[in-house]
Formats: sequence, C-alpha cells, structure tokens
Amino acid sequence: MFGKTYSAKPAEVEKKWVVIDATGLVVGRLATLIALRLRGKHKATFTPHVDDGDNIIVVNAEKVVLTGRKREQKVYHHHTGYPGGIKERSAKFILEGRFPERIVEKAVQRMLPRGPLGRKQLGNLRVYKGPEHPHAAQQPQPLDVAALNPKNARNGTTAKSA
Repeated sequence: MFGKTYSAKPAEVEKKWVVIDATGLVVGRLATLIALRLRGKHKATFTPHVDDGDNIIVVNAEKVVLTGRKREQKVYHHHTGYPGGIKERSAKFILEGRFPERIVEKAVQRMLPRGPLGRKQLGNLRVYKGPEHPHAAQQPQPLDVAALNPKNARNGTTAKSA
C-alpha cells in the first residue's frame, strides 16, 4: 500500500461514546481535549472532510474552573441584531445562571472549524450541568481528563498556592 493515502468513508467510521466529569477541570484545557475528540484527530484514521470523531457527554458542567481572575473578568459578547445592540456578560454571571453549560459549549464551538462539518461535529457534544445524563443506553466509557495532565484540574475555585 505504498503511496496510497487512507481516506475514511462515513460508512466505515466507528463512533465511541465518552463521558467526561467536568468537576474541577479547567475550561480551556477541557475544551481543547473535547474539540480534538469531536474532530477525530486522536484516531489514526483521521480524515479532515469526514465526521469521524466520538460522541462526547460532559456532566457537572457547572463545576468547571476558570484560572486566574477570569471568573470575574472574562466577558462574553453577543449582538442582538439591532443597532447598538451589543450585550456582554461575565463568566461568573453565566456560571451562576440558568445555563452554566454554555461556557463549555462556547469554548468548544470556538475551537471547531466553522462550516457545515464543524456544526455537525458540535452536534456530537452533549453538555449537562448536573451529574445525570439520559445516554445510559449508549454505554459511554468514562474518560478521566484530570489524570491525563496535572494542569487539567484545579482544587476548587482558588488557584494553587506555590
């Protein structure tokens, strides 16, 4: 098979289900790992134009950690569509609000490519603020993100003292 590049076809892609407990995990590090797995870049059969990533379930999204003073200082902007309609919210406001899972969703969304394939891959991500999820029938395998690198997790909302 010398000189031939392997290209996966959508019919022969095997998608796994993975569950990640986000308790105490750093948002950016969690999002990069999720984006990598949603795209399928962790597989040897990665093909850029095919959705060959895994289905990922994130639980306890309300317990994620932002390092430094980002919890108070990080600002999310959106536009209403009206003139002068730019709105902003702090990360603390969103995390303490009704939909804290949007912090993780937005972080991952902004790491995926824009376009039809990126939107399809983002559809393979399910984020829940509490510990329950309705995907037990898929038998998702747990992934311990904190064990991959000591920097992936923080002990609560305060940064470690050196």
